[in-house]
Amino acid sequence: MEKNEIEIIRKVPCVILSGMSILPNVLIHFDLDDERSVAAVNAAMLDAQEIFLATVKTEEEEKDEAELKEDDLHQIGTLAKIRQVIKMPGHVVRIMIETLERGRLIKFAEEEKYRVVEVKTFTEAEVNDVEDIKAEAMRRDIEELFAEFISFFPRVGKAFGKQFEEIKVLSELMDAVIANMPLEYDKKQMVLEAVPCSERYEKVKEILRQEVEVARIRSELAEKVQGKVDEDHKDYILRQQMQYIREELGEKSAEDEADKYERECQKLDASDEVKQRISKEIDRFRNTPSGSSESGVEQLYIETLLEMPWNKKSVENKSLDHAKDILEKDHYGLEKVKERMLEFLAVKNLTESGQSPIILLVGPPGTGKTSIAKSIAKALGRKYIRIALGGVRDEAEIRGHRKTYVGAMPGVIASGLQHAGVSNPLVLLDEVDKVSSEYQGATASALLEVLDSEQNKFFRDHYIEIPIDLSDVLFIATANTTQSIPAPLLDRMEVVEVSSYTDNEKFHIAKDHLIKKQIKKNGLKASNLKISDAAIRGIIESYTREAGVRSLERRIGEICRKTARIVYTGEKKSVSVSPKNLESYLGKAKYLPEDKAGTDSVGIVRGLAWTAVGGVTLEIEVNTMPGKGSMMLTGQLGDVMKESAQAALSYVRSICSDYGVKTDYFHKHDFHLHIPEGAVPKDGPSAGVTMATALFSAVTCSKVRADIAMTGEITLRGRVLPIGGLKEKLLAAKNAGMKTVLIPEKNRPDLLEISDEITGGMDIKCVKEMAEVLNFAIVKMPKRVIVHT
Repeated sequence: MEKNEIEIIRKVPCVILSGMSILPNVLIHFDLDDERSVAAVNAAMLDAQEIFLATVKTEEEEKDEAELKEDDLHQIGTLAKIRQVIKMPGHVVRIMIETLERGRLIKFAEEEKYRVVEVKTFTEAEVNDVEDIKAEAMRRDIEELFAEFISFFPRVGKAFGKQFEEIKVLSELMDAVIANMPLEYDKKQMVLEAVPCSERYEKVKEILRQEVEVARIRSELAEKVQGKVDEDHKDYILRQQMQYIREELGEKSAEDEADKYERECQKLDASDEVKQRISKEIDRFRNTPSGSSESGVEQLYIETLLEMPWNKKSVENKSLDHAKDILEKDHYGLEKVKERMLEFLAVKNLTESGQSPIILLVGPPGTGKTSIAKSIAKALGRKYIRIALGGVRDEAEIRGHRKTYVGAMPGVIASGLQHAGVSNPLVLLDEVDKVSSEYQGATASALLEVLDSEQNKFFRDHYIEIPIDLSDVLFIATANTTQSIPAPLLDRMEVVEVSSYTDNEKFHIAKDHLIKKQIKKNGLKASNLKISDAAIRGIIESYTREAGVRSLERRIGEICRKTARIVYTGEKKSVSVSPKNLESYLGKAKYLPEDKAGTDSVGIVRGLAWTAVGGVTLEIEVNTMPGKGSMMLTGQLGDVMKESAQAALSYVRSICSDYGVKTDYFHKHDFHLHIPEGAVPKDGPSAGVTMATALFSAVTCSKVRADIAMTGEITLRGRVLPIGGLKEKLLAAKNAGMKTVLIPEKNRPDLLEISDEITGGMDIKCVKEMAEVLNFAIVKMPKRVIVHT
């Protein structure tokens, strides 16, 4: 930041330091646990990210921060820019700052949850008060003294030497020299308060001379002591000298921390390789100056390694009966999913290696995918970790950042194991299909190793750097669709579909689970609220429209909140909800039953579509009008649906001459195909047969049955190809009151797996060709005209 040419007084949040002074042009991190200081940092992050660092005078250090006045602080402090904020355990905040320039504390501006101060910055003339030639001479003098100092302290020279050679500005050089020397904070504060370069030069020069002289004397003493002792005592004396030096430099606490880490390393349940690596890092930590940034990085790295559960495992419950009881208790329906989960657990118990397939639960939102994973963790007695992958943008969030970077931390996998405290938890990779597409390739590549049982035994996190064994981790992933999951990643997982709930399943889930859950959540007792069966069905039909039960639970929660207010005010002791008074609790019905076409119509056909929240019906409308043979498509259709419409038109043109339509009809008429609810984007090929039927009906003026719905992809030759989401589509048809549904012949195996609860009351026809579709759908087929050529 360039120095200002005029005096500037600004208001910034203030962080008060005790026993610590920080000079400008330094990148440093430290911890804060005081509420006012943390509040100041939070306020700064919401504004310009600038704070003012002021140090308490030695005689005032015993005072509480709230009692401090302007006179209790050193008037010269440092303006700094916050670069990073990390929340640590125990309400501690670790901040990384870049100090900018000196500032003079004018006064406390206002008292809130944190201190705001008025600060005056210094002009260029106030700081650089010496001529260029004289400044160059001073700079060289400081360089020579500091070079002599680092000859006694090579670690300081190694850490700061390269940076030292690159600094050519006198004021910055003096600040950097003092910042990197192991000095008491009062000496650093003295240099901080020396604003003009001439005054600062005298103080820095005097400090350097004193420190060089002390170092020379200690070196001479060390040589004399070493010459007088035997080899047996050499190690002891060296350690005593090191301890003495560290005490003089204020580094005794670092030595204590290193000893504590050594003891924890010895107790750690880990391989010899891991223990040797941790011991090596502890030795490096001992030899790092405690005030340097490297010391903090090294300390955090050692603590992370010690907290990892290398060989620590939880005891598993292998009883399938126990697992079945929990799944039945926690979930209604989903019989195939439960059966697959129990098979999955049986295989895991039988395999000697303990490895098992990685399951991907795919289904609409609110169908219980996440809760199934939680129930399995509960059944096995394993720790449960949920990792949300929605929006994860690059592989560093999976593999971690290399610890050489500022603010580096482990990836989500290693962090999850660290928090779980065991090496065999159940890890739920939630919303694996929502990984950000911008960097999806790199993120998916990182997940490939995690989810491959042949590779994850030696998973390497960039921050940890030591291979982590993930083979005992039970991975379960969830997704709403498999279309956005890269093929190599999908290939490593076994897909289990969690389909939409029927209205009857929703009724039982609400009655057996949701109502009890919401009554407890809202502080009620079972005697305070009664919801009749008819009212539950009314909520499902008129107030929710979803594949899962999240909205249903919210509506029940809304009733419980209103009941809680009635009970709390003493208006009533209990509330009964029935269809008659349901509207008074939830308001007007939000969803009306789907329109059922009353009469057979020309050019209007009911199609079936799949969405992320379940199946829906679509009315496709076609109009013909005089024109030049163009086709207009409206209703926010995607590219695939537009191509399907063109294929449908080509098929209709190829057969209409057989039904008495003149060959020039398609050159003299325009066609407008529209799908209502134009604000909703639509795509996919499964509406092909519906569009072809609507076009044929409009061209031949033939009516289509109002009680028929259909789905299927069409080819140019009129073949009907299979589609997906059959259960959801049939459920939508049933809710819309359809009597006949046409589906592709190749979907017949899927039909056999759908319960009678959905298919009952509907005549489901499997078709291979478009001609069959027209025969079923058209009320009265026009006569075919045989044309001889």
